[in-house]
Amino acid sequence: MRGSPPSPACLEPGEFVDSGHPDIVAFAARVAGEAADPATVAVRLYDAVRDEITYDPYRAYDDPDTYRASAVLAKRRGYCVGKAALLAAAARVRGIPARVAFADVRNHLATPRLLALIGTDLFIYHGITELFLDGGWVKATPTFDRSLCEKFRVQTLDFDGRNDAVLHPFDRSGRKHIEYVQQRGSFDDVPVATVMPAMLATYPRLNESGRTQRGDFAREALDATDKRRP
Repeated sequence: MRGSPPSPACLEPGEFVDSGHPDIVAFAARVAGEAADPATVAVRLYDAVRDEITYDPYRAYDDPDTYRASAVLAKRRGYCVGKAALLAAAARVRGIPARVAFADVRNHLATPRLLALIGTDLFIYHGITELFLDGGWVKATPTFDRSLCEKFRVQTLDFDGRNDAVLHPFDRSGRKHIEYVQQRGSFDDVPVATVMPAMLATYPRLNESGRTQRGDFAREALDATDKRRP
C-alpha cells in the first residue's frame, strides 16, 4: 500500500508504542544487529516479534499494559494489538516510521474455549503494524508465532519487507481462514481510549477469564487439532 507520508509521531515514542523504553531499544539492537537496509531490519524485527512473543488472547483487557509494547516484551506474551505495538516501537528505534492499524476479522485462529468465551466468530480491533518502507506503507501482522501455526496446521505468515503480510484467507487444508470485515483506521499510537471499552463491552467473559483463570491457548490449539485428526 502507498498512502500519505508518515507524521513525525511515527518516529517518536508514544504512551503505548513506547519506543524510548530501554528494553525495547535493547531488543531492537539485538535483533536487527548490524543490518542497515530498512527492509532487512524490518523483516528481522517482524520475525522476532512474531516468534519470540507468544500469542495469548487470555489477557486482562482492562489493563493498559495489555496494549503497551514494553509490557508485552517484558512478559514475552501478548495478543495482536500488543504485538503490533511492539513491532511498531522496535521499528521506530531503528529509524523506520511505524504506526498501528486495526480491522475486524472473521475466522480468526480460535479454539472451542476461546469461541465460547467471546460468543462470536467476529474479532474486533485486530491489530496490525504499518511500516513506511521504500516510500510507502506496508502492512505486517506478527500475531501468530510459528509454533502456534504448526499446532493449528496453518501456514506461518512471513513478511518480506516489500509486500503486505496480512493473514492468510485459507489454511493448509484449503478451509476458509481469515476474512477482513471492516477496516478501523491507522493510528500513531494505540487508541486505548477507544479499543479498551470496545473490547470490554464486546467480550466481557473473555476479559473476566483473562483476569482470573487465564489459559493455555497453544495447548488448546494442539488438543483441538488432535481431535480433528482421523
